Amino acid sequence: MKLNVHERGTGDKVALLIHGGMADHRTWHAVEDHLLGLGYRVVAPDLRGHGRSPRGEYRAELLADDLVENLPAGAQVAIGHSLGGLALALAVDRLRPARAVYSDPGFLLGNVPAAATAAMREMVISSTAESIRERNPRWSPEDVAAEVAGFALFDVAFLDGVAQFDSDYLPETAVVPSLVQLSDPSLCIDAKGAALLRERGFEVRVVPESGHCIHRDDPAGFLKSLDGWIDGVGVALKG
Repeated sequence: MKLNVHERGTGDKVALLIHGGMADHRTWHAVEDHLLGLGYRVVAPDLRGHGRSPRGEYRAELLADDLVENLPAGAQVAIGHSLGGLALALAVDRLRPARAVYSDPGFLLGNVPAAATAAMREMVISSTAESIRERNPRWSPEDVAAEVAGFALFDVAFLDGVAQFDSDYLPETAVVPSLVQLSDPSLCIDAKGAALLRERGFEVRVVPESGHCIHRDDPAGFLKSLDGWIDGVGVALKG
C-alpha cells in the first residue's frame, strides 16, 4: 500500500519516525525538530488507516510490509512508538537501520486491559482539545493540536483489526542494535517481558514517571534516554 510519507530536512543522516495507533506523523513534531537540528533528514509515514494514508485490511504483518514498501532501507536510526514499534520490529530485518528504538512498543498486547479498545474508540469519537488537554496536562499545545488532527483522520475500524492481533509479538532477537524504551509503568511490557528482551539482546531503559506517549509526556526524558542511540543527542543534551 502506498502510504502518505512526510519528509523534512536535507541532512546526510536519515531518521525514520513511526507513530503509534490513532495518531499520525504529526505526533513527532518536537522530536523531528530536534533531529533536524542534529543534521538528520526525517522520514515519517502515516500508517494505513491513519492520517492521509489509505484504509484497508488491518493486520500487524501488513503494517510492516507497508513500511518496507514506503521507507528507505539503511537509515541511521528508526524509532517506532507503540504499534509503530511493533510494525518496525516486524520490518526491521528488511529495513536494516543502523539502530532501532522501540518506544513503549506493542510487543505484548495481551497485557493491555480488555476494556481498552472500547475506551480508545470512545476517546477518538468524543475527544475535544479541552478533554485531551485535561487528560494530558504535560503535553504542549502543539501536542494537543496534533492529537485532535490525528483523531479526525483516524479510521476507527483499525481498532477492530487490532483486537484480532496476536497477544505476543515479543521479538526473538535484536536483528540490529536495539533499544526498548519503556514508560513508567509500561502499557504492554511487564517485568517478565523486559527481562526476556534483555536476554534476547535488547537494551531496556525506563523513563521514570512517564506515560505511554513518552515523547509527549516528557520530551526531555525521551531524548535523555536516547543518549548513545542517536548521533549527536548526547552532545546536544550535555552542551
